[in-house]
Amino acid sequence: MLIVHATKKLRQRLGSATPHGGEPSTTLLGDWYATLLPWRPQQLILLVNEQTLLPVVMPLAPGASAPARLGPEIAAALATHHAPATVIDGELSQMRDCRFGPTANRSVVGIMNEFAYLADVYRHSDPSRSLAELGRKLAETPCSPLYRRHVRPDRELEAFLQLIQRPDS
Repeated sequence: MLIVHATKKLRQRLGSATPHGGEPSTTLLGDWYATLLPWRPQQLILLVNEQTLLPVVMPLAPGASAPARLGPEIAAALATHHAPATVIDGELSQMRDCRFGPTANRSVVGIMNEFAYLADVYRHSDPSRSLAELGRKLAETPCSPLYRRHVRPDRELEAFLQLIQRPDS
């Protein structure tokens, strides 16, 4: 089960999304945070992984199918960061059931707000950039919660993937 801690604006836009009942996420990467980017002409969803701070940008429309599209969008982002197929397949199978709840980690919300600001700057500096490229660019951003570890979300994800692939000693 995928748990997404979404901002109130996004939860309102998604309307009939299944509410989170306090269950933990069963995905390897854990919970995700999400917010609405109310850009014109295309509104977007910005997702940020709580553990690695990996950002994923995806279209909101059509809003009714957005919860079902989160898993494949996250899987596609993992593929662009060279995650092994076994990890991607495992995450996809766990993300079939998606539940939404309110945000709980203010640090991740702060990082998500910074990513939203940077995404807007990057979008204006290069309007031809795809959403996948925008997500990769954001993943190269140094984040203060990661300073004592791997500094950037892309490097944090890489280290996490290496850690889970090590054989038990």
